[in-house]
Amino acid sequence: MSSSNCCFLTCIQISQEAGQVVWYSHLSQNFPYLRNSFSLNHWNTFRNSTYPEAPPNPEISPTETELRIESIMEKLDQLIPPRPFTNVSSTTSATHSRATLLSPRDTYCRGDQLEVLLEMRDHLGRRKEYGGDFLRARIFSPALKAGASGKVTDFNNGTYLVSFTLFWEGQVSLSVLLIHPSEGVSALWRARNQGYDRVNFTGQFANGTSPVFSKCGLTLHTTAELCEYLDYRDQEAFYCLKPPRVPCEALTHVTTRNADISYIRQKERALFHRSNVGVEIMKNFASIKVSACENKNIETKCRLGMKSPFPSGYTVKRKWIAAFCKQIELNETKTINDCLKRKLIYLMGDSTLRQWIQYLPKMVKTLKYFDLHGVGPFKTHVLLDAERHTLIQWKKHGHPFITQSLFSVKDDNYIPREIDRIAGDKDTAIVITLGQHLRPFPIKIFIRRAINVQKAIERLFLRSPETKVILKTENTRRLFDNAEMFSDFHGYIQNLIMRDIFMDLNVGIIDAWDMTIADSTNNIHPPDYVIENQINMFLNYIC
Repeated sequence: MSSSNCCFLTCIQISQEAGQVVWYSHLSQNFPYLRNSFSLNHWNTFRNSTYPEAPPNPEISPTETELRIESIMEKLDQLIPPRPFTNVSSTTSATHSRATLLSPRDTYCRGDQLEVLLEMRDHLGRRKEYGGDFLRARIFSPALKAGASGKVTDFNNGTYLVSFTLFWEGQVSLSVLLIHPSEGVSALWRARNQGYDRVNFTGQFANGTSPVFSKCGLTLHTTAELCEYLDYRDQEAFYCLKPPRVPCEALTHVTTRNADISYIRQKERALFHRSNVGVEIMKNFASIKVSACENKNIETKCRLGMKSPFPSGYTVKRKWIAAFCKQIELNETKTINDCLKRKLIYLMGDSTLRQWIQYLPKMVKTLKYFDLHGVGPFKTHVLLDAERHTLIQWKKHGHPFITQSLFSVKDDNYIPREIDRIAGDKDTAIVITLGQHLRPFPIKIFIRRAINVQKAIERLFLRSPETKVILKTENTRRLFDNAEMFSDFHGYIQNLIMRDIFMDLNVGIIDAWDMTIADSTNNIHPPDYVIENQINMFLNYIC
């Protein structure tokens, strides 16, 4: 079996035996379709930390979840081994590396594969002898506003094979960016898993007319009395220093600030300087010409549970076209209204999914906001069409949620608990996105959350198997954001984990990662045309 025909965590072992690892610049190709803060009445416990009965201790009796987390961690550590680092001159250099077109032709046909060989060198021009660089490959045609991502196969010897599918006709250009050298990837992975304190959480407690503020977090190393907000079943926890003479139940709001803490070593910091992030690798060829030749049309309608090929799609004139199923163009109000009639739609996640509920009224004028009396951008948002009995709700996911805005936690829940509250039926759809707010924390936090969401979906399918569940992957963001906390490398790894954990579930995927690489948006909040493409893909799944 080749490394490109296996799912991620299994693929690691197979690929290493063959001496290569596949890094997909959009994500792994063969994952099947992916198979909120706390609410008092749904917490298993809400009390001071000096409680008589202790929660289960994974170190004494490992649960199935703990064993799965450790297994995934072991495989990730194999995929991202420590790399030697002495100084920047010995790290991978985009300007000294070369991209060579294999088997060049005067003209290519639409649907052909295009392959490029990368030979990586360091800043002194010496050949690299190992892989692990984080690369992003893309083809594009500016005149057509067209783009698609590429697959990168790492041979672990300083060479890579970049593969593209030529989806459209015309002049096509290629780009391969060195986002981080392997030494930078190794530093990011080590630093990420060292600490929880890169973000400062502050909790606001109600106390008459004068609220009280206290330090909070996912962990707090102190001997002081704590308020522990623990979900026993899912082993998700949040803590606050207990304010004097104020009950733990009085916590109402939380806000965050980035801490001035870094686990990147001093000599490694140059690797993440703006000039060393997202640098174009030199190539010895210009654009290529693609002709129509023989076109093959896809006839299978998009549906949940379909396997995703590589890549999952492409854009032309800023319209996303799936590469594995036939989309229906839902651009007329009546068509969309008919699709949404009697639908209950629950959007669970971060502000990249909140963009949907902000954009939908532009597409469907009959959807009106319903005020649930919240305050600020992170309150629960609801759209209603009473005549057609349509309800669409967005609710943010649970801790950690990173924003300087003060947000309410009065009715918050983790996503698994929100899913547990939904009855489900053939007209109910759930969309989940998870990841951007978890990038600054050790990866075990993310793995546990993903497993808990998977289990909640399995419980939902037991009681209502006809319910439609869709996962929207993380999208890319600015290349020059704080790399230690927010690098797309963290998002890439999280996307791989999600696809592996969910691969056996009959759910769908909206590949926001691939979409934003194809369009090269590099913005945590993509523009409206990307949001419209995501919604259109969602409607194709549920209609």
